[in-house]
Amino acid sequence: MLETNPFLMLSQTIPVIVMQGFILAMFALILLGTIVQMIHHKNITYFFNNAKKAKLQATRELGTVEKAKILTKTTVYDIGTTSELGFGKRRLAHVLGMYGTIIFWVSSVLLVFFYTGADKTSSSLWSLLWHVGAILTCVGGYWFWFFLRVDVSAEAHPWYRIIKADLFVLALLACSTFGLAWSYTQFNSQIGLSFFFLMLFVTSNLVLFGGVYWSKFAHMFYKPGAAIQKNLAEADGSRDNLPPPADAPEQFGLGIKREEPKHY
Repeated sequence: MLETNPFLMLSQTIPVIVMQGFILAMFALILLGTIVQMIHHKNITYFFNNAKKAKLQATRELGTVEKAKILTKTTVYDIGTTSELGFGKRRLAHVLGMYGTIIFWVSSVLLVFFYTGADKTSSSLWSLLWHVGAILTCVGGYWFWFFLRVDVSAEAHPWYRIIKADLFVLALLACSTFGLAWSYTQFNSQIGLSFFFLMLFVTSNLVLFGGVYWSKFAHMFYKPGAAIQKNLAEADGSRDNLPPPADAPEQFGLGIKREEPKHY
């Protein structure tokens, strides 16, 4: 099953052009939702104004090579490994979910556009990656949802408490879960269940990509920009209006280190 392209089997009943159109529609929903959210929340205005302030307060000018090094380091380390979460279970869960989702989405696009159709042969590698990506997303996402959610454990809320901010992670988990269930039932010729899980898979995708404006989906675009701006500000001396580091070492006692963190 893991090396079987579920979209190729689906193409026997649904035209490939319909599947390709659906993916393009999801891209359009992402673009539309992100633009509307940027206009409403004025994210771009904030970033531009912050960049102007930083430029005026900079104590040194960064060269092209130094900027390139900062961008590379930020992309590979800070963004690529979610370093802001520190070392621990929460960071590992986010990394599993992040890379699982990327693999799942990329392989979905490649399978539908390049390996699905009457005149095309399937790819066992990308089919395997599609399933592996969905599994990694489920592992990281369910681990985060049931065991690592900050607001639930720290504020004594039940695990099933759902707010608008949870729309992204729940829709993402639904896509991966129903996608795997659809692939499994379709592979085993369980026609009724296969159709049922396919409808749930389609619906969860509509919720995920159609709910960009209301969910944390667009944060995937904002956070890299914020991380890059922060590192550039530290390098050029502007430091986002923060005071310079003290010459003397920090001596505040044990503070929060008196006990191991339980929720973060």
